[in-house]
Amino acid sequence: MVKKILIIFILFSTKHFHSQNLDFKILKAVNQTDMPCWDKTMKGVSFSVYPAMPVSVIGIWTHGYINKDEVMMRNGYKSAVSIAFAIGLSTGLKYAVNRTRPFNEYPNDIVKRDNAGPYSFPSGHTTAAFATATALSLSYKKWYVTVPAYAYASMVGYSRMRLGMHYGSDVIGGMIVGIGSGLLIWKLDEILTKNNFYRKNSSIVE
Repeated sequence: MVKKILIIFILFSTKHFHSQNLDFKILKAVNQTDMPCWDKTMKGVSFSVYPAMPVSVIGIWTHGYINKDEVMMRNGYKSAVSIAFAIGLSTGLKYAVNRTRPFNEYPNDIVKRDNAGPYSFPSGHTTAAFATATALSLSYKKWYVTVPAYAYASMVGYSRMRLGMHYGSDVIGGMIVGIGSGLLIWKLDEILTKNNFYRKNSSIVE
């Protein structure tokens, strides 16, 4: 699964510029027409990512601590690592790709409704939201956690387009980085845990 995510990301990052015209058209359709109340709500959704990350990590760990569940506590640590890794990777990609924000590229067509740094790809808010949703989903593995978590993350992605901060391809890029980071960290932990298990058993046999 991790390999598939990485392959998709590589293919996407090399081809997404070719769909710039479609990217612009979709963004313009989402961004146009002023709706003050809705736009204020979307700013709130975007901002909510910042408290959602630590609250989710602490919540997962605390749940494990209260129930004396070492696996869930470990999930809390993995959640923190995966989210941090996703944000770091997203930030690095922004400077590597160096894509101009849509409101700067098309100042007469795209309405800027929020503030952000100079680079667009991938969406950092979307990355963080999907990394958090993935951490929650992998920790609990319950549909009633997974569905709301990814619905919220998708709304964050939409909000970044509505506010004129990102193209659709930026949002998709953030989604791939966020989900991929969670899957990668969980897979690495699984490998490390297995190796540690085999080491312990081999030492017992000896």
